Amino acid sequence: MDTFTSTQLDAFFKSFLDIDGFAGTDNSLNGIQVDNDGSRITTIAFGVDASLETFERAAKAGAGLLFVHHGLFWGKTLRLTGHHRRRIQCLLDNNICLYAVHLPLDQHPQYGNNAVLAGLLELTDTEPFGNHNGRKIGVKGVFPQPVTVDQAAEKILYAGRPPLGIYPFGKKENTSCAIMSGGAVNEGRQAIEESIDLYVTGEMSHSMYHICIEEKLNLIAGGHYSTEVWGLRAVMRYCAEELNIDTIFIDVPTGL
Repeated sequence: MDTFTSTQLDAFFKSFLDIDGFAGTDNSLNGIQVDNDGSRITTIAFGVDASLETFERAAKAGAGLLFVHHGLFWGKTLRLTGHHRRRIQCLLDNNICLYAVHLPLDQHPQYGNNAVLAGLLELTDTEPFGNHNGRKIGVKGVFPQPVTVDQAAEKILYAGRPPLGIYPFGKKENTSCAIMSGGAVNEGRQAIEESIDLYVTGEMSHSMYHICIEEKLNLIAGGHYSTEVWGLRAVMRYCAEELNIDTIFIDVPTGL
């Protein structure tokens, strides 16, 4: 197996993820958030959240870099106290580089959360969907054959875990679908505007519940966590193939 520095891995990730392009539209600090001491990295871990449990399990697995979707920094300065200090201390104590990729991972046309979900749903004629600060993050397309909401939900289960909610408020059989993973329920309004049959996201909200009923939009709330494992796992496979490096996925489900 090959080894790499964090600088080399940063260049590799930026070669296919539009990290610099999202600098003005994503308040996540995409890229290296906490560096290591320059040691070469033999194992890359992947996890959805920058949580202490994820860090501790990455350390136990011998990971030198942890690639996450939800990092530690979101557009504001944080004091190094409490849980934030403990998390960073764990990274430093175990010499782990923390690498975060938020919207560039959602948006990627091949390895992104939404693109992989579209593949699981077997959508055809796919194209970008869902304007977010001037960038289209999601995916929309058509089903080769009409499917029910329950049939669609079954295709995107991760590890057999049930979705947070299924809301069959529209057609019995769906021919079109739009996807935006995570906490993008309000973008369901754009699905309504584009006459989409089924909208797939991570969460439902109280206010959108009634809008979906009144506008007859079917919605699957697959879970914020469960809809955002897919891009990480796709990038993980790509790294293993292209870099010949050991990889591990750290599954820390929240049930949300």
